[in-house]
Amino acid sequence: MKGADASVRNPPLDCCGGLNNVDFTKVDASAMADALQHIDLTDARFWVAVAAIVFNPFFWNVVARWEHRTRVLTRLFGGPYVACYSLAFLILLLNVYRSHSITAAMKAQARCELLEALPVFYVGSVLMALGSILVFSSFFALGFTGTFLGDYFGILMEEKVTGFPFNVTDNPMYWGSTANYLGLALINASPVGLVLTAVVALSYQVAIMFEGPFTEEIYRQRMRCAKQG
Repeated sequence: MKGADASVRNPPLDCCGGLNNVDFTKVDASAMADALQHIDLTDARFWVAVAAIVFNPFFWNVVARWEHRTRVLTRLFGGPYVACYSLAFLILLLNVYRSHSITAAMKAQARCELLEALPVFYVGSVLMALGSILVFSSFFALGFTGTFLGDYFGILMEEKVTGFPFNVTDNPMYWGSTANYLGLALINASPVGLVLTAVVALSYQVAIMFEGPFTEEIYRQRMRCAKQG
């Protein structure tokens, strides 16, 4: 699963300049310190969640690139579509486990009184709504194989998706998923949930760095083959 599987020709609306224009010196350090006091880094459930978060994009990138170079899964399952659907099913299971592990870590650790406010709950709810819109709209825009690494199996899209939500933000599925986890952390007033959301965002950012150029090269290869043909 990837949000970079369809690059957008139109420049995305860049909120806060990609966070580059945010002045982090204005962050309330005392509030952050108070939140960190509620996090138990010795809790095994926290590290299980971290491992699940980091493993998922690493797994699907490694397997998809291996398939692109070898076509082993295509041969094993008798065709690219069945192979793609099988990998997608495994990715979905891994994502369900990741969500479960994050939820378990949040339930096991303390809540933060600073986050137990009605405005925070409303912000979390809005983030989850917006995140869900980004995730589902990108899925419908890309289709099943477009979402779940179909281009690595040779199932290429006829043209790049430029409509909503790709005209709003790059990688909407990734950032929608991140918004969902952030919203869930705020709703549950969970400091450890905020930390795990940051790990989600970082792991997705690393995945984007690898997926974007590789996917673009796949389509460049198709264009070169079409010209030669």
